[in-house]
Amino acid sequence: MQVKKTIISVLGCGWLGLPLATYLVEQGFMVKGAIRSAEKRTLLQSKKITPFLVDIDKEQTIDTDFLSADVLVIAIPSKNSEGFQNLIYQIEKAFIKKVLFISATSVYPASENVLKETDKTLETPLAFIEKLFLKNTRFDTTILRFGGLFGKHRNPGNFFKSGRIIKNPEGVVNMIHQEDCIDIIHRVLEKGIGTQVFNGCVDSHPTRRDFYTNATFKLGLETPMFEENQPVQMKIICSEKLKKTFNFTFKHSDLLNI
Repeated sequence: MQVKKTIISVLGCGWLGLPLATYLVEQGFMVKGAIRSAEKRTLLQSKKITPFLVDIDKEQTIDTDFLSADVLVIAIPSKNSEGFQNLIYQIEKAFIKKVLFISATSVYPASENVLKETDKTLETPLAFIEKLFLKNTRFDTTILRFGGLFGKHRNPGNFFKSGRIIKNPEGVVNMIHQEDCIDIIHRVLEKGIGTQVFNGCVDSHPTRRDFYTNATFKLGLETPMFEENQPVQMKIICSEKLKKTFNFTFKHSDLLNI
C-alpha cells in the first residue's frame, strides 16, 4: 500500500524558501510553493514544486489548493499586519492545523542579558504578527526566530557597500547559515512540534568589528569603516532550547571561519 506523502506549502520561495522547498522534495514531501511573480513558475516546476501565485500584500483570495496542506511554512519578509490578518483568516477556513512561521531575532531589544524565547520583545510590526499567530487557537504555530542569514549568494562581506559606516562595532553578531536554517525547519516538521517559539543562531558571537573585517578581508575587499565613540549596544541570542529539543548541532558554527 502506498503511504500518503505529507503535503507542505511554502509561502515565499525566495532566498530561503526555494532551497527549503527543493530540499523537502528531495526528502519525499509533496511541496507546493507560493511566488509573487509568474516568471518563476517554470523554475519551481523544474524542481517538482507545484507553483502558485500569492501576494499577501494584495487583498486576494488565496488558491484553496495551495492552502490544502498538512503544514504551511511562511518564509516571506512582509511586515503587513493587515495582509497577515487576512492570511490567518484564510488559513482558518482551509483547516490547516500546523503553521511554521519564519521570524527574526530583530524582535528582541538590546540587552546586557543573554536573550531567551521567554524574554520580552519590542513593539514592532514583526512582533505583532508573531502574536497574531501565537494567540490563534485554530491551529498550532511554531515560530523560528533566526539570526542574520548568510550562505549561498549571501556573503556577509558584501552586506555593507563601500563607504557605508557600520554602527555599533563592539556589539556582537547573531547569525545563522542557510543550510542550518533548512535543517532546523526539517526537524520541526519531522518532530511535529506544536505552538512554541525557538531562537536559531550559532553560539559564536564575535564583535561586529571582527566579523565584518574578517568577512571583507576574505573577499579581498577594503576594510569597512566603523562608527566609533558610540555607546555599545549588546544583544546575545541563546539557542539552547532549540539545541536541546532537537539534539541539534550547527554545521556552520564558527563565524570567523566561514
